[in-house]
Amino acid sequence: MRIKLLAIGKTDSGELQKLIDVYLKRLKHYVKFELAVLPDIKNTKNLSVSDQMDKEAELILKHLDSKDTFFLLDENGKEYTSEGFANQLQKQMNSGIKEWVLVIGGPFGFSDSIKQKANGQLSLSKMTFSHQMVRLFIVEQIYRAFTILRNEPYHHKL
Repeated sequence: MRIKLLAIGKTDSGELQKLIDVYLKRLKHYVKFELAVLPDIKNTKNLSVSDQMDKEAELILKHLDSKDTFFLLDENGKEYTSEGFANQLQKQMNSGIKEWVLVIGGPFGFSDSIKQKANGQLSLSKMTFSHQMVRLFIVEQIYRAFTILRNEPYHHKL
């Protein structure tokens, strides 16, 4: 299985990108992983929030194959513990899918149209994080999940 993280907009912080890169490098040991950054929607001042979300959905869907299993990272999605997320990852690997895509949307979240097409929604927290921080958190959690599944000493459980 391959994992792809789709994110709208580039990471502005060099320091944050360096941390993301640390986990991207570590993930190479476990899985084929791709971080695909989609361009921000242009001329949003002339768009309603709903229109902006619809345009982002169109952009995201253009980068998905009809066979892809994709989950949205959304504040209203299902929350997992790290062990629970590791189990979800294992479930995806066991299902025989070729690519599991995790999607980080724009600043207003996702339109209903893409939510209806998604295979699921995940939440990292009830708190709101910047989309740039979410990239770091999810790549770290994917790395953590692989170490949990392999009983490696990265994750400490009391």
